[in-house]
Amino acid sequence: MTYTATAAETTASTAAAQRPQLPAVLQQALAQAQEQGLAYAGSVAPLQAWQLVQQGLALLVDVRSAEERKFVGQVPGSAHVAWASGTALTRNPRFARELAALHAKQPQPLPVLLLCRSGKRSALAAQEAAKAGLPHVFNVSEGFEGDHDTQQQRGHFNGWRFYGLPWVQD
Repeated sequence: MTYTATAAETTASTAAAQRPQLPAVLQQALAQAQEQGLAYAGSVAPLQAWQLVQQGLALLVDVRSAEERKFVGQVPGSAHVAWASGTALTRNPRFARELAALHAKQPQPLPVLLLCRSGKRSALAAQEAAKAGLPHVFNVSEGFEGDHDTQQQRGHFNGWRFYGLPWVQD
């Protein structure tokens, strides 16, 4: 007797075959997120994020406002989908749809790494993406400027710029 897979099993195995294998650092982040009960895929450090982007293994999406990117700086080649905009940081109600559309335009499905100023808004954005059903959306912890130091200033303690990772300013 020959076993014939059902339509559901065939669809499931095809979908699994089309999903990219996550790099080890993202598998670890996913496992940690599950252990911590996070509502999104997890977080990676800025250095890890840059390595993944350089290797073509992830898509970096800056979720800061257009004003922040312009005046504070941005990562060359990063995509942009604002989580919030304006000086009042008004929440973008189309965020999940815009992120999904950007992801769909990619030639191959890649994990998404979200970057904001400090890793706080990008964590919220990753939660929103997960709620919308977008798989493998990770937060870049520490963000672009990092956490406050003892003088309540950013950029002196951690974050993308602190580590000397590539960035440009208009």
